[in-house]
Amino acid sequence: MGYQGKIADLKDTIAEQGSPWNAIDAESAARMRIQNRFPTGLDIARYTAKIMREDMEAYDADPANYTQSLGCWHGFIAQQKMISIKKHFGTTKRRYLYLSGWMVAALRSEFGPLPDQSMHEKTSVPALIEELYTFLKQADSRELGGLFREMDKARDNGDEVEAKRIEMLIENHETHVVPIIADIDAGFGNAEATYLLAKKMIEAGACALQIENQVSDEKQCGHQDGKVTVPHEEFLQKIRAIRYAFLELGVEDGIIVARTDSLGAGLTKSIAYTKEEGDLGDQYNSFLDCEEVDPTDIKNGDVFLSREGKLLRPKRLPSNLYQFRSGSGEDRCVLDGITSLQHGADLLWIETEKPHIGQIGGMVNRIREVIPNAKLVYNNSPSFNWTLNFRQQVFDAWQKEGKDVSGYEREKLMSIDYDSSDLAIEADERIRTFQRDAAAQAGIFHHLITLPTYHTAALSTDNLAKRYFGDEGMLGYVRNVQREEIRQGIACVKHQNMAGSDIGDDHKEYFAGEAALKAGGEDNTMNQFEAA
Repeated sequence: MGYQGKIADLKDTIAEQGSPWNAIDAESAARMRIQNRFPTGLDIARYTAKIMREDMEAYDADPANYTQSLGCWHGFIAQQKMISIKKHFGTTKRRYLYLSGWMVAALRSEFGPLPDQSMHEKTSVPALIEELYTFLKQADSRELGGLFREMDKARDNGDEVEAKRIEMLIENHETHVVPIIADIDAGFGNAEATYLLAKKMIEAGACALQIENQVSDEKQCGHQDGKVTVPHEEFLQKIRAIRYAFLELGVEDGIIVARTDSLGAGLTKSIAYTKEEGDLGDQYNSFLDCEEVDPTDIKNGDVFLSREGKLLRPKRLPSNLYQFRSGSGEDRCVLDGITSLQHGADLLWIETEKPHIGQIGGMVNRIREVIPNAKLVYNNSPSFNWTLNFRQQVFDAWQKEGKDVSGYEREKLMSIDYDSSDLAIEADERIRTFQRDAAAQAGIFHHLITLPTYHTAALSTDNLAKRYFGDEGMLGYVRNVQREEIRQGIACVKHQNMAGSDIGDDHKEYFAGEAALKAGGEDNTMNQFEAA
């Protein structure tokens, strides 16, 4: 229904109510309705899930159609990101949000900063999802409000052609609301706990939930040591729990991202249950680090496995955890990926120790031998030293090709002394094209950076503090912040407008008419930026 149709529809509704609603203006109500396109989080989840499904199909047709996101730890950060994307690229297509459990733990827990070990309140995750979408919806409302004012101005000037042009912009407005991939960690408990939390996250607007195969109460950041995985059946129960949550809430297109930490996880919490040779439990147990045992050499407290007629003792640690064979990580990742996709997951996430296309692609190719359309969400993690990793990759490639690398010290390639070297230039080009190349060669559908805005906030604050509290004083803010905001067209230079002052003025006029006491008058200092 178009703009005028919405007005006509509301006029009919108001007329049906008679005199109690005589003071309600149908066009004002229509504008408010247009500015609140998504009344509930479930409306958002259904809308964004459909977008993500369409993007997955587009990627399957052409890997150049990969998608991207940045992790956001506050609604304002997400809002400014999407406003910037629309400003610079004209569309939000294939750009998502990512919600990082790491950043929730570090920045949004009532306990204060915490490590990424699922110790934060589980309710803080859906609360942040709701906050992110509240700010994105406000960005819609703000942008549409500006168009309404432009349309009113054109009407006041008698320019119906311009008014109609702006009306078409309103009708074709592209929302700032985009899909979010939200981190549910290891589910914060058993399958029932996972289901309950998944429902809250979906109700808040999440269309894609990422869950990992670590033990809930032993969960570690994917880039730290001490990770402990669970047998496949336990993980699959949680995948099924999430699917039931999506279906119960009517989000049939909901996306499940199954993350495996097996590449860096050398431990498991338990031996898998197995009924017969070669079943899933038996395959999981085959990776355990075992030694054959003479039946006469049984010690107190020993645990044994029987395989192929042999009695095996799995290596058990004092923590009561069992150890996997060294070097089995990639094989376990492949089995994890195949199993997850066969039991309800839509996308995979393989947490690696370095951004290496060959390593990632090698595992994906093996998975695709069984699941041809398997594809990844991949963490372009700030935990990687991208500069050193890629310089070393170029060094190794050159050395293998027989090129002279005698002018470089492999372990010191991070040095600023190499920044202008041919090796560093090639490494930077590989970093620049990493997402495109990995999408084409390693099955990566979605590239994200988990913690970028954590780092940008720290860096920009450090630079401002150094200048403002140093010799530059107020110039440190004006020259490096406000002047750049004005010249680069950063919307929040008009911070009152960004915080909703003009939206509030519109509402005051709707509610109070000529009696409205509006903030946007001639004495509002934000008018100093009209020429910006």
